[in-house]
Amino acid sequence: MGGRQRPTIKTVAARAGVGRTTVSRVINGSELVSEKARAAVLAAIAELQYVPNSVARGLVTSKTNSVALVIPESESRLGSEPYFSAVIRGASAALAETRTQLQLVLVRDQQERDQLTESVAERRVDGVLLVSVHEHDPLPGLLEDLGLPTVLAGRRGPRESLTHVHSDNTGGAAAAVRHLLSRGRSKVATITGPLDMDVARSRLQGWREALTEAGRPAGDELVATGDFTEEGGGIAMRSLLEHAPDLDAVFVASDVMAVGAMLELRRARRRIPDDVAVVGFDDSIIARHSYPPLTSVRQPVEEIGSTIAHLLLEEINDSEAPRRHVVLPTQLVVRESS
Repeated sequence: MGGRQRPTIKTVAARAGVGRTTVSRVINGSELVSEKARAAVLAAIAELQYVPNSVARGLVTSKTNSVALVIPESESRLGSEPYFSAVIRGASAALAETRTQLQLVLVRDQQERDQLTESVAERRVDGVLLVSVHEHDPLPGLLEDLGLPTVLAGRRGPRESLTHVHSDNTGGAAAAVRHLLSRGRSKVATITGPLDMDVARSRLQGWREALTEAGRPAGDELVATGDFTEEGGGIAMRSLLEHAPDLDAVFVASDVMAVGAMLELRRARRRIPDDVAVVGFDDSIIARHSYPPLTSVRQPVEEIGSTIAHLLLEEINDSEAPRRHVVLPTQLVVRESS
């Protein structure tokens, strides 16, 4: 008996015949559970004598002095996109002032989502910073249901209920397009990010608003959807050249995709900026070292990281703290590509 392993949320879920998310909700008093499921979970908890880690520790302070920074993306995207490293730097610097540990968590599949759910339910972290938010990702809603302080870099949509921080994506995109129009460009296309992300939809909206106000065309043939990768930018640029071969400028929703777009333009023997001007978004190190150097919309990514960290600490230290929505300004940085 003394060598028996202590039961876990996974064990309880298997005994009750439900998912780990349901067990977590029951433990945390969520109402989003049927009475039948609740009864099955409580019976399994009693039968297995399951005790959550947080309870076993006695909840002396109810704090672990650690928070999780969760990125629901692959390692390749994490490694190739400067945005993520800048957010991590900003958050880490802000938390270092308080001696709060930062745990980096990648959530790439259902198994890793379950592991995160179990960690959250057992209060192994005091809060969560969620980066790269997709519209239908269940994670934000799950974290909200579990009652854990959570702050987003980005948002699911304009009615986001959780505290969140993002750049002025619509305004930044509009400024980029106005710049291209001011340089005499008449047919400005765009490469968007994945449209299940508010950041991509907002930058598309800015492109469309600037063209509409100038009386310029903003038809579907001028829009290609990318995936925030270099390869995706190249594929999208190829599609644009097929559907709108007379385009003379393109606004690209990220610097990484812009590099892919410029490679494709060179393959098509289009000179940059003589034949096609290019503007990116982020003003990452990539923009300064691309060829030609890339005009880009600068967003304060490290400040996003530090701001989400400070807001999360506020919510951890004060359960009554109001949820906030912070928009940080952007700035167009003009270089040779436009």
